[in-house]
Amino acid sequence: MNVRVRYAPSPTGLQHIGGVRTALFNYFFARSSGGRFILRIEDTDRERYDEKSLQDIHDTFSWLGIRWDEGPDVGGDYGPYVQSERSGLYREYAQKLIESGHAYYAYDTAQELLSAREEQEGKGSGYDRRFRDMPEDEKEEYRNRGIQSVVRFKVPLDGSTTFHDSVLGEVSWANEDVNPDPVLLKSDGYPTYHLANVVDDHLMEISHIMRAQEWIPSAPLHVLIYRALGWEPPEFCHLPLVMGDDGQKLSKRHGATSLLEFRSAGYLPDAIINYVSRLGWSYDDKREIFSTAELEELFSLEKISKAPAIFDYKKLEWLNGVYIRELSSDALYDAVLPFMEESGTVGNPPTDDHARILRDAIPLIQERLKYLKDAPAMLGFLFGEPGAYSPEDLLPKKLTVEETLGILQAVKPMVRVVPDMSDDENEQKFRSMADELGTKLGNLLMPIRIAITGSRISPPLFGSIRLLGAELATERIEAAINLLKSQ
Repeated sequence: MNVRVRYAPSPTGLQHIGGVRTALFNYFFARSSGGRFILRIEDTDRERYDEKSLQDIHDTFSWLGIRWDEGPDVGGDYGPYVQSERSGLYREYAQKLIESGHAYYAYDTAQELLSAREEQEGKGSGYDRRFRDMPEDEKEEYRNRGIQSVVRFKVPLDGSTTFHDSVLGEVSWANEDVNPDPVLLKSDGYPTYHLANVVDDHLMEISHIMRAQEWIPSAPLHVLIYRALGWEPPEFCHLPLVMGDDGQKLSKRHGATSLLEFRSAGYLPDAIINYVSRLGWSYDDKREIFSTAELEELFSLEKISKAPAIFDYKKLEWLNGVYIRELSSDALYDAVLPFMEESGTVGNPPTDDHARILRDAIPLIQERLKYLKDAPAMLGFLFGEPGAYSPEDLLPKKLTVEETLGILQAVKPMVRVVPDMSDDENEQKFRSMADELGTKLGNLLMPIRIAITGSRISPPLFGSIRLLGAELATERIEAAINLLKSQ
């Protein structure tokens, strides 16, 4: 089969994990099978349409490094790839359905529909189909009153609709449980999702419809529309839902869900791709790390799970750290720099001196960095004053002010020569001083760390002092001594 798959987002909100997972599954299936990956913008919901959301679609996949073979910005032989530019096609096929007896004009006013919904509430019967078999002369009265019509599809009143799904197998749905006579063409001339989706997938020769299982209830309706138009439906492939750790559908209450949030938090695109692509797909029971190129080669429909996928934020955090540690120093510098600039830690752009210091600091934080956004807090002490701290912050556990003062005064001359020695030499020297003072090495280093960086958690101390410089480091030790003396 000539594989043609599509991602068809609606520009009515930011790209979220579930949508990106759908896009990635389509993309990797296309690549692994030598097929085509298509972007189609479904913008017929004009009330909720948002230009910023449209831009977010392009920004998201540009950041991820995922490109489509056909789409609004790259063209193709099956365009236009924006639904609002295909309105004539939808009207044409809606008319064909009317002429073949599979659809009809309905003239319900908004108030009538609201009243009907209120009347049917709790009964589960939905739309009353009152225009379905109404004689044309009666409908003429509505037209004469200037009431705008919609086009509704005639869902069979009995029987069932069955289709094959690559993940779920045979799926059968009683027609009485299908959305009763849904609108295909709205009164403003725009199609609903149901009509536009079917027409576009057929005309664009889509071979597989890969989407989340939440869309299963619409699948029987779409199959009925395909058959009413005399078309063969594509192969369906309904993907497992993405859930939170409480077993409920992933949402804001679980944490970040939009790609913009993850990007702003400092995740790497490769980590996102690796993790999200394994939400409901597994190559085997052991392997967890895949490059994009490997996924393009190994992905297959047969390894998609039926069961819901649990989104584990801790697992993604771990994976992000793995990818951060695999970056070259230059690549990590480039990744961290925008966060440093945005925080005001360095200039925008940074001075040559700041750029040099940041480059030299990258190896110090690479093993400790979980998110790119944490870099400014970890390195801010190199570009300005250390974080604010109190006299109590300087005190190691169980040590007095006098004992801590003694430590700082003893190490002050040692700090001045830290840049001239290796880390091993410095550790031995400070360890000997701790023994001399009758305390643990941790107790000795902790107040120095606070004085130099303003934080108990910081990059390696000796490297930090080396980057800061002996003079400035000594001044910060002196400031800490004076703070304790003032108590």
